[in-house]
Amino acid sequence: MSAMRHPDPGLLRLGLLLAGGGSAVRRALAAAPPGAELPGRLAAAGVGRATLDAALALAAEAAPEVAARALAAGWRWQVPGDEGYPSLLQTTADPPLGLFIRGRLASAPAVAVVGSRRATAYGRQVARLLGEELGRARVVVLSGMARGVDAEAHRGALAAGGSSWAVWGCGPDTVYPPEHRGLAEDIAASGALVTEYPPGTPPRPQHFPERNRILAGLATAVVVVEAAARSGALITARLGLEEGREVLAVPGSIFSAQSVGPNTLLRVGARPLLTPRDLFDAIGWAPPPAATAAEDGLLQWIGAGEELSADEIARRSGLEVAAVTAELVALELAGELLRGSDGRYSRVRSAPPEG
Repeated sequence: MSAMRHPDPGLLRLGLLLAGGGSAVRRALAAAPPGAELPGRLAAAGVGRATLDAALALAAEAAPEVAARALAAGWRWQVPGDEGYPSLLQTTADPPLGLFIRGRLASAPAVAVVGSRRATAYGRQVARLLGEELGRARVVVLSGMARGVDAEAHRGALAAGGSSWAVWGCGPDTVYPPEHRGLAEDIAASGALVTEYPPGTPPRPQHFPERNRILAGLATAVVVVEAAARSGALITARLGLEEGREVLAVPGSIFSAQSVGPNTLLRVGARPLLTPRDLFDAIGWAPPPAATAAEDGLLQWIGAGEELSADEIARRSGLEVAAVTAELVALELAGELLRGSDGRYSRVRSAPPEG
């Protein structure tokens, strides 16, 4: 009986999760005064007797087995107070009861890069560029591993040798979307996979808006690359604002439905992200010079006063169009190139004199 009344706090939190403890229980526990035993704190915070009894029973019977199965699969159950648990998350209004984590949450600033699953080519290129710049600067790239913007941000960080965290909207035994299984393995190898949902939890639609509060809570800043008018990325931005995080938005075409979200955020006061430097300034991070210096490789093929298409620049440089396009986006965001309404590029500054 004593063990039931005073169970291990981590197992009791897992028992509460298995008992279906939702936002009301999480908020009650977060608001409960410290010092007392956890069951007493929960009771004092107004958690019902039936919920508490169910959690106590599950903490004794089911939670140890669930935690052991997760650990055997490479996931550990961590709660506030455990070594490596993100303290920033615990200060939020609705912190999780605990987290299943695979990999390591490094003690470094993290930036959430979020956006549309149906990202345009421009959105995917920007997300990839931001991921690479943050990765090179040793800032963690945080996202939801969804298709589109999320996946490109993760891939950019990994390509630059950086670290990335993915927060899931399903249990640790389900990879979603399934085609990102390889990406999940790469993220876990150098960063971390994170979920608050127990094994056996499918990716239900309501989980993703709920998951977004963890993205916002872990982040120093939230960047919205592309998002439709009604988008989960905008939920993450709103939650970030509520938690006092910096929120930045990448301007987009007024003709694109995927730019309605970030353009609306800009209208209501979000910081514009025009170059990666804007992001580093927002989080007060001084990256190595290589992380912000524009690559000059393609600039040598664009003369002063010329306006060239990506195909023309590719022919001059002898590079593949895909590689040229990615670098052109980077140079545009760095303020080195201007893209006209016809899609042709010109130099912002004059080319250096020959000789």
